[in-house]
Amino acid sequence: MLVLFETPAGYSLFKCSKESEFEKTDVADINDAFFQTASSAHDFMQLVSFQPFQDTADAVSAAASCIDGSVGSSLQKFLKKQLKQHKSESLAVADPKLGLSIKESLLKGGATTTVVVHNPKTLELFRGIRLHLEDLLGQDTISHDDVKAMQLGLSHSLSRYKLKFSADKVDTMVIQAVGLLDELDKEINTYAMRVKEWYGWHFPELQGIVGDNAKYAQLVLKCGFRNHYRETDLSQIIEDETMEAAIKEAAEVSMGTEVADLDIVNIQSLSEQVLSLTEYR
Repeated sequence: MLVLFETPAGYSLFKCSKESEFEKTDVADINDAFFQTASSAHDFMQLVSFQPFQDTADAVSAAASCIDGSVGSSLQKFLKKQLKQHKSESLAVADPKLGLSIKESLLKGGATTTVVVHNPKTLELFRGIRLHLEDLLGQDTISHDDVKAMQLGLSHSLSRYKLKFSADKVDTMVIQAVGLLDELDKEINTYAMRVKEWYGWHFPELQGIVGDNAKYAQLVLKCGFRNHYRETDLSQIIEDETMEAAIKEAAEVSMGTEVADLDIVNIQSLSEQVLSLTEYR
């Protein structure tokens, strides 16, 4: 049995030297039986071939292909070359989707009829190889420091690649922005309605004259009590002189009830929140 193992540095192909013993061993006992030490792992798994990546771009492309479950050109060439020399061997893979793609690719090319394997036992093989990867590859193939450096570089490059080429990223941001606007509109309307209901006890006629929520909140903040409207300049809030005059006239003859200073303070505090949300929107 051959085992395809992807590393940050390149593709590696291992051969199981005790396949008959491996088949008879229970899944739970595989680690203790074959991967207890680095020496036992080396006796059980031998490195057949190692193909390093040419550069970081090649590594990112290969990793992205494996994540998608597809066979990249470099992996396809590597497998075709190696499986021609081991026609009777099965091939263990870590990902069933990738295994299916490998099988289809090899059959399509007519290179081999290799059986692709993925089961709980082969997963234990990958765990053991990952545990003793440095010893199985050997210092002559690649050093431990190089593997660590390539692992770090590949993880950063792959993250940037996935962020850059996320097809749904822009759409997701637009959808979230639209959703945020809807939520803000609901909050503004709710707060403005409370201001008008509360302030309406004191100056009910204002709501019929000023329909804009922001302007209504500004008037409440600037004037407070209705008897202040007559002596207050509202031109910065109300540009229409006719409307300004109507507001002042209504304030003089308003049928609203008197309210306490604390009530006005609370209403003005709520008006500030309306203006703050409106500005944020």
